[in-house]
Amino acid sequence: MTPDSFSDGGEFLDAGHAVQRALELLKEGADILDIGGESTRPGAEPLSADEERRRVVPVIEGILREAPHAVISIDTYKAETAHAALEAGAEIVNDVSAGMWDPDMLRFLASQPCGCVLMHTRGRPNDWKTQPTLAQETVVPLVLEGMQRIAEHALHAGIARPRIVLDPGFGFGKRLEENFPLLANFAELHRLGFPLLSGTSRKSFIAKAVNGDSSAKFPTSNAGTLATVVASILQGAHIVRVHEVRTAVEAAKVTDVIARGNAQGK
Repeated sequence: MTPDSFSDGGEFLDAGHAVQRALELLKEGADILDIGGESTRPGAEPLSADEERRRVVPVIEGILREAPHAVISIDTYKAETAHAALEAGAEIVNDVSAGMWDPDMLRFLASQPCGCVLMHTRGRPNDWKTQPTLAQETVVPLVLEGMQRIAEHALHAGIARPRIVLDPGFGFGKRLEENFPLLANFAELHRLGFPLLSGTSRKSFIAKAVNGDSSAKFPTSNAGTLATVVASILQGAHIVRVHEVRTAVEAAKVTDVIARGNAQGK
């Protein structure tokens, strides 16, 4: 529900159009619908909580009128927006800042029964281009340490452990090539003992690998994204966040069979 997101900005500004698209995604096999009202791309204009609520709440309400059993996640780092979305029927709060950008967020989440997806990021979006490059061998230890800190903060705030999912934050404060060691070693993140979400879909590091150029809006083929989805699932990702659901569901079904066969072989 944004005019400027890197992937589908401007396509679903109309609430009716967004609801229709959400219903299509459910038919294609989506288990969770993640609704967001503010872009986190570098250079994006900050959004007020009022405007963010205006964008997302009618969509959440519209989806649940048509599909009452749909599971909805609100993609926000603002406690006010999270509160409004949960009141409208969302069941999960997906915070790209892991509660670090709004001092009220973790305290609010502790007071609610919702699920919480907490993501690792290095700095804010406008910091990313000026951050020092990470050596390949330092990426996974840095993310592991950061995710451990996120989990500790959440638990200390009073969020029950079974409600927490962790996300390593592909592309969020990780430069193009820095994402590949993170993906290649995704299984290392299981050390933390939490369910894991992998959100690689249409990220610029895939565009760079496919096209040799990260400036494309997203790879012209979905195959690059599907490769990262398969790699994530084979390393134990519990949730994959995607834009093109039908092909991702097909890939996930086959990958699950392979993963089960590999487990039985051991």
